[in-house]
Amino acid sequence: MTEFPQPEPARDDTSQGSEGGVRPEETPPGESSTGSGAGPYRPLTRGWGKGPLVLICLLAVVVALFFLAYAVMLNL
Repeated sequence: MTEFPQPEPARDDTSQGSEGGVRPEETPPGESSTGSGAGPYRPLTRGWGKGPLVLICLLAVVVALFFLAYAVMLNL
């Protein structure tokens, strides 16, 4: 018959405070070290230029017309 190992006895952890929590000097620093504050705040620019936006819209219209023509050809 196989014997199962006995669980480890409870360790006396002296790092816990009187309430059972971890002392503050043993915890990692708070939120201040995880921020992305890499410089001053710069507001966003205006957005997309007119040229790329027109090209994307034109491409979408051409693709839509292609599939519309393809659907019409299938029904004939």
